[in-house]
Amino acid sequence: MPQRLLIIGGTRFVGRHLAEAALAAGHGVTLFNRGQSGEPLPGAESIRGDRRGDLSALAAGRWDAVVDCCGYLPGEVAAMAQALKGRVDRYVFISSVSAYADFRQPNAEDSPLGVLADPDTTVVDGDTYGPLKAACEQAVRQVFGEQALLIRPGLVVGPHDHTGRFTWWPARVASAADGEPLLAPGHPEDELQFIDARDLAAFVLHAVAQGESGAFNVATLPRVHQFGDLLQHCVEAAGTRPQVCWASSAWLLAQQVSPWDQMPLWLGEDPGYAAFQRNNTLRAHDAGLRCRPLGETVADTLAWWRALPAEQQGFPKTGLPLERERELLSRLTTAQAS
Repeated sequence: MPQRLLIIGGTRFVGRHLAEAALAAGHGVTLFNRGQSGEPLPGAESIRGDRRGDLSALAAGRWDAVVDCCGYLPGEVAAMAQALKGRVDRYVFISSVSAYADFRQPNAEDSPLGVLADPDTTVVDGDTYGPLKAACEQAVRQVFGEQALLIRPGLVVGPHDHTGRFTWWPARVASAADGEPLLAPGHPEDELQFIDARDLAAFVLHAVAQGESGAFNVATLPRVHQFGDLLQHCVEAAGTRPQVCWASSAWLLAQQVSPWDQMPLWLGEDPGYAAFQRNNTLRAHDAGLRCRPLGETVADTLAWWRALPAEQQGFPKTGLPLERERELLSRLTTAQAS
């Protein structure tokens, strides 16, 4: 049954996939954003506004559900929820598994959430991002109660990912010559957990249609994907045959390689993140989450990256510069020979 959906954002990555999937399914879609990023979507109504300012442009609307894709500060989320109270039946908030307090063990939806050291902070960084998301969830619950649907994705991947955290790997493999050494972190059996943005979008629409509420961890099932599988799919999609050289986490850390940023998807040896990629996602899968094959995500992500203009294909915040990678590979070869 077609629904009227309001999407906060809707032109970048998760919001874009949500809007496109909703339009394809025949839903009425209204986007509320500043109009400063992304392209307008044919078929979607647009309302210009800034969630940090005047929300009166939303006063005349009525929707079945709102999907808030870009809420990071609880004060702003609370203001949006209050502005939409009585105008939407359900508030869907895109949160994150980072909202949990601890990752030494896998988290389920009832695991403790993070708490801000400074409840008034407006600084979004590695220390505050997760607790801020948890506080945003609470702001939504306070206004919408049982009509709040809290989506906690794992790492979101796929086409249009501007972070480069996943895309770096198929792009790096594609740039390698046959036989060229390529540095890989940890071990091929290291576990990975993520969610294709298109599968996330499909689940959100399904959950709204089914009247779901409460929190859902949204990602692949734990222990399904391994780092070696990812690189093999990258090789198959790229059509190249680099020589993958695995370096232990201990060795990489001794070389001052930064987990997650310089080596995307790798978390090093921090025991506090031992289960970050093993969260319990059974509730979402039982409720209808379906995850496409990893090879499809890799191939589609690589195709999207290859189609970008050359000036947009770089990774300014993610991955190792090639010169640094070659230096590390030379050191690794020496270390293994000694």
